[in-house]
Amino acid sequence: MTYEETVAYLYASAPLFQQVGGAAYKEGLTTTHLLDAHFGHPHRRYTTIHVAGTNGKGSCAHTLAAMCQAAGLRTGLYTSPHLVDFRERIRVDGQMIPREAVVRFVQEERAFFEPLHPSFFELTTALALNHFAQEQVDVAIIEVGLGGRLDCTNIITPALSVITNISLDHTQFLGHTLEAIAAEKAGIIKAGVPVVVGEALDATRPVFVRRAADVGAPITFAQDHPEVIASNVGADGLRHYATRHFGDLQGQLAGDCQVCNANTILTAARMLAEQGLLPQGDALRQVVAQAFRHVCDMTGLMGRWQVVGRQPLVVCDTGHNMGGWEYLAQRLCSKEWPQVHVVFGMMADKDVDHVLQLLPKQARYYFTQASVRRSMDANTLLGHARRHGLDGVVFARVPDAVHAAVAQAGADDLVFIGGSSFVVADYLASRPNLHEN
Repeated sequence: MTYEETVAYLYASAPLFQQVGGAAYKEGLTTTHLLDAHFGHPHRRYTTIHVAGTNGKGSCAHTLAAMCQAAGLRTGLYTSPHLVDFRERIRVDGQMIPREAVVRFVQEERAFFEPLHPSFFELTTALALNHFAQEQVDVAIIEVGLGGRLDCTNIITPALSVITNISLDHTQFLGHTLEAIAAEKAGIIKAGVPVVVGEALDATRPVFVRRAADVGAPITFAQDHPEVIASNVGADGLRHYATRHFGDLQGQLAGDCQVCNANTILTAARMLAEQGLLPQGDALRQVVAQAFRHVCDMTGLMGRWQVVGRQPLVVCDTGHNMGGWEYLAQRLCSKEWPQVHVVFGMMADKDVDHVLQLLPKQARYYFTQASVRRSMDANTLLGHARRHGLDGVVFARVPDAVHAAVAQAGADDLVFIGGSSFVVADYLASRPNLHEN
């Protein structure tokens, strides 16, 4: 099998959540434990850090991975979803898993796993954990796929657990209240394992406190001891931070949401230094500074207020739910640009109306749909938008919508591409030479 044939086989034989949504969700850890035992519990051969949360977990996971890399540790990173290439999900020191490793895994193991009928994420998690063991990583940062308690990454016992925040998303699986969702996320808190909670609300803090007490896990709320004193985006396009213990930092991730993420990450960094996984003192400050400044370069992270063009400024962002759009909409509603052009599409199973009510009324809209079955039809999306006082034109393909927006924009305008990870993915996939290997 070629790599392309292997990935097509994976998509066809194991339902992919980003394509079909709820039909791919498989509750319970039975299959995960069978796969884990078959491969000899590979995650026990290296240190792990577990990252959960509704928003920000990708940025946090990638920055923690960059810190570990900067500290000289051989570092695995497992995240989801991918934007362009399946291999983005599994990296060692920023390098995607080789094509031949994916092919070999399927060819050698399909006789075992096919009778189990694993989900796509169960199979991918097994591949990632096994790959990290084969590559003899020192540490692996493991991002939760969905929820926490029943997520198949939850078989690991990490050195540190991180929960970024809680908002309403995937409610059909995790519950319809913040408390219910928090309880699912809190399922990654393990006996005796320290946990950092980035942002807690009045409704969610007691859930985390109770779970930590029940299992004897030391818990730290990053917002109670904020590391960031001040922050702004400079003329260089970087986010500049003044911090309590790490001096002045420049962040390659410049979105407004990164301020809260930075508090979470810096709190986690101090705890990892106390555990001896990261250095202390000036060496820690150097590691943190390098990771913040070069996180995308070091880990391959894409789609977080990612600047992909200038004159006009073209930015894409994978924020796709209420929690993410509270930050994005605030930025888009600012007066930084003469005109904002928004290329926008959403998944049909998202809370479209609540997001639309946040969007700037004066922006120009280019409604579109990603090339996945879960996408909301662009004309249907336009109908929703008009009920919120928004109007625009419809495009069947994301690249066409972007082309039209850039053509209409003035040199000082902003063109924003988003609403869904998959809108961003379709745009990035249309750009040549995105992945060289």
